[in-house]
Amino acid sequence: MALPSVLLHDHLDGGLRPETVLDLAAEYGYQDLPSSTESGLKAWFDQAESGSLETYLEAFEHTIGVMQASEALERVAHEAALDLAADGVVYVESRFCPQLHTRGGLAPRQVIEAVSAGFARGEAETGIRWVLIIDALRQFDWSMDMARLAESSRDLGVVAFDLAGPEAAHPPSVHLAACRHARESGLRLTIHAGEAGGSNGVAYMASAMDVCGAERLGHGVEVVQDCVLEDGEVVKLGAVASRIRDRQIPLEMCPASNLAVSRLAASEHPIGALYRAGFNVTLNTDNRLMSNTSMSKEFEFVEVHHGFAVSDLASITKRAVAAAFCDYTTKVALWEETIAPAYLSAGASLTPVWR
Repeated sequence: MALPSVLLHDHLDGGLRPETVLDLAAEYGYQDLPSSTESGLKAWFDQAESGSLETYLEAFEHTIGVMQASEALERVAHEAALDLAADGVVYVESRFCPQLHTRGGLAPRQVIEAVSAGFARGEAETGIRWVLIIDALRQFDWSMDMARLAESSRDLGVVAFDLAGPEAAHPPSVHLAACRHARESGLRLTIHAGEAGGSNGVAYMASAMDVCGAERLGHGVEVVQDCVLEDGEVVKLGAVASRIRDRQIPLEMCPASNLAVSRLAASEHPIGALYRAGFNVTLNTDNRLMSNTSMSKEFEFVEVHHGFAVSDLASITKRAVAAAFCDYTTKVALWEETIAPAYLSAGASLTPVWR
């Protein structure tokens, strides 16, 4: 049975079941799918060889294409809750951009209402805890609209605002007004940064953190560009990497997705080196369909390729609980009632009381 996990970075439109994509396409008349079979669609959606974030993101046109009705959105959210719970996820922060789901006439708030209803059904059936994060896409100029929508949708489970989309040539500071509005309205803030910014990756992480006020960094894998490594271990930090480590900014790392975008070998992913160097690393899925992954697969990845033991998995799970955008009472309950007992039974060394 999968160890309990906490998932901070999972895109709703990146986690559909292939059979659901086929069903929804047939139901709503979407005719542009690249395959008419479940196996063919699953293979097409697997972006392990995409080689760039821009290519990777092209696959979303088809999942978004079938998510344009309230019933479709509710089904996708409900199934996400069921699939995640079956894989041991006890708490998830699901993120999506409502504006992308309005082609069929839905208002952005109606999109959130449908997603919220789907997760509520999933929670009633499995006990999984959840909150929602509203994305704005950094290549478009309507980030303030999404920030205001997030602010007005707290009653539907929205707790945070995020900037997503292609990173290169799109610095987070362009959306400073939206980020500031989100923070001033009491929303939490995470920003995709250091995922695929190239030569600007480290600067974008600094901007997300220091200019926009992000509490967490989505991916953050490019922080390694500001580190000196010897024999695979971090031996020196640059100024930005030092601030990220010293301030313990949570990094929402997603190894399967990072490997697809960067074409790194499994052993070349910096998650192990960064973890051992004291960075606040968390483990996530990003897009379960496009990366053919799950939290249990991500756990297996760091065990096999980076030497993580069960106590390390317990440590990064506790870090994820601490970084989660839920309330303190939920954190205590998740850790003391569910997570800590399971890891203790698996042989981990940990403190069972939340502190």
